[in-house]
Amino acid sequence: MIESFRRFKILIAAYILSVSYVSVWAQHVRMWVPSETGDYYYQLKENNVRLQASDLYSAERPSLNDAIVQFNGGCTGEIISPRGLVLTNHHCGYGAIAAHSTLEHNYVEDGFWAQSQAEELPNPGMYVTFVRKIIDVTGEVLQGVTPDMDARQRQSVTDRNINRLKKTLPHEAWQDISIKPFFYGNKYYAFVEENYRDIRLVGAPPSSIGKFGADTDNWMWPRHSGDFSLFRIYADKNNRPAEYSPDNVPYRPDRYLKVSTEGVHEGDMIIVYGFPGRTQEYLPSFRVAQITGKINPVRIGIRRHALDVLDKFMRRNDTLKLKYTSTYARIANYWKKWKGENMGIRRSGAIAEKKHWEEEVLRREAETGGHEVADILQELKAAYDSLEAPELARNVFIEAGYVDNPWMQYALDMYRFERQVQRRPEKFDELKSDFYEQMKNKWAKSDARVNRALFLAMWQDLNRYMPEKYKPSSWEIPANKSSHDKVSDNWQHAVFTDSLRLKKALEGGAENFLNVLKNDSAYKMARGLIDSFYNDISPDYARWQNKTVELMRSYQSHMMKLFPGFRWAPDANGTLRVTFGEVRGYEPRDGVYYEPFSTLDGVIEKYIPGDYEFDLPEKLLDIYKHKDFGKYAVNGTVPVNFLGTAHTTGGNSGSPALNAKGELVGLNFDRVWEGTMSDLYYDPSICRNIMVDIRYVLFIMDKLGDASRLVHEILQN
Repeated sequence: MIESFRRFKILIAAYILSVSYVSVWAQHVRMWVPSETGDYYYQLKENNVRLQASDLYSAERPSLNDAIVQFNGGCTGEIISPRGLVLTNHHCGYGAIAAHSTLEHNYVEDGFWAQSQAEELPNPGMYVTFVRKIIDVTGEVLQGVTPDMDARQRQSVTDRNINRLKKTLPHEAWQDISIKPFFYGNKYYAFVEENYRDIRLVGAPPSSIGKFGADTDNWMWPRHSGDFSLFRIYADKNNRPAEYSPDNVPYRPDRYLKVSTEGVHEGDMIIVYGFPGRTQEYLPSFRVAQITGKINPVRIGIRRHALDVLDKFMRRNDTLKLKYTSTYARIANYWKKWKGENMGIRRSGAIAEKKHWEEEVLRREAETGGHEVADILQELKAAYDSLEAPELARNVFIEAGYVDNPWMQYALDMYRFERQVQRRPEKFDELKSDFYEQMKNKWAKSDARVNRALFLAMWQDLNRYMPEKYKPSSWEIPANKSSHDKVSDNWQHAVFTDSLRLKKALEGGAENFLNVLKNDSAYKMARGLIDSFYNDISPDYARWQNKTVELMRSYQSHMMKLFPGFRWAPDANGTLRVTFGEVRGYEPRDGVYYEPFSTLDGVIEKYIPGDYEFDLPEKLLDIYKHKDFGKYAVNGTVPVNFLGTAHTTGGNSGSPALNAKGELVGLNFDRVWEGTMSDLYYDPSICRNIMVDIRYVLFIMDKLGDASRLVHEILQN
């Protein structure tokens, strides 16, 4: 079956390159702007979807877009009851869950289920965003833009037009307007938004369910995670956005999702709605080769080095293991993602396929007698070549000079504080107390031995990977153990790594403090690197990055003209999108095939008592022992997770998975490792999104959480 699918893919790809018509298969993997119903309406027809395009999005009447929210600026959520109940991922709600946890009520470890509306917990600063209307404003934004303008002139005109439109587009007093570029600035859409800021925690499973598998299972399949949490939107008496108030009432949505407990089967269509963060599907072949061949290996190497250092300490010391578990997970997350991205690009032959596409674009242009695309591609190649050194330097600084290097993090904090003192020396006494407490809190969460080892490893990587032109003269690179010890001793007793030295430096007034920094050898080394980043690396990176964006806009514009029948879907940019897929397993490598479903049996098989990744609540073990699955049982177990071919990325965490009737059947939370290259190139033979089956959500709420109040609220609709 898989081999047949691959042959089908190759035939279709060839067909796309030879004609200006795009097949159903090709459009199956795109992230569509919901208002552009003509782009994806054929998919609804071809897949026997019982929805009209206007059911997915309508500016005139309630539609599914009114049930989808951007959750706290970075995830997606969906309304699943007439009283504003919002479902999202556990990892999206984790900050709120942890903030409400105490030694007495550890909601992270034990879970939380509000037994009444009065028990629902407010979360200052949290918000959700509705998109009420989407308007194509390309003509208005590009009014006055001419072909002879350079990038700065064009930006000035578009910025002025955007600012005017934000004031003049029709919207209510409680609504906001955001305007975003698409296709590298060839199109623009305006979004009429509403932000609700009284969001209360309603329910969350224990982390042993919500984060089951943690780092080991991250990006992997099969998965067995109950990655969900529940919140509720509150509004004023007029159902409009309002800051938190005890007088606020549950929000009454124009539309909410009905939940289906019928489940899904392999081959069923799914619709995923949400706010995907960023993709770059239209990059030319040489840029993808540069990312996977030059940029990613450096990032992977630095993070691998940091993980090795942490691993040695964590294996020898349980206290350090507990202290650094979250740090290790944070570093490992994108280390693993970049490795999977490189592997997927190689396996899918993405670079070769992009070259074939470029050849077809050039052939098509040659038939018209033109040569502009060839010139643009040549300029793009040169611009990306020029971008490579500052981009590498920027990534080396971010990884080895900040993300994986606590001492450099402290140095950067000191750098920023020094700037504050220089600008406002009269405020020194007022500023120093907060800064000292901030640094003390950071020191308390770390260990000096680990910090020292990470510093030495990362300082070696800074020297190994930093392009020569960006290495500051103030660097002192350890050449042997003796010089290692000398440099690390200096840093260990630097003003920004030593509590007593910092306290003493802060007691002497602003002038004394600045003199201390001037004579601190470790700070001089750190400052040289930081100055290089701000004064040399960042400006060079910005200049060439802006140049590539300008050229990509021209490249995209020409492609769209040369293939007028192609249904073009824009890259993700954090705005509302809808994508279509089907429930399907996959073959990650020769001789291996993954079924698209996992069950509670697999959860129990992975169970390791006391393990921070694979422990389970005793109550769940007892439920499983007695097969007390109730109405959620399927073939003697409970469905947990399933796979789909929907095109998702970061920001789709918490996105609803809908069936052909528009009913909620699952909750998106991850992608498979072999398909993480989908931000650069989507291959439906291996790219899969991973979803929690809604029946597992209800099972955990009902049987483990005793949250019958909430289950009834969800299912009574």
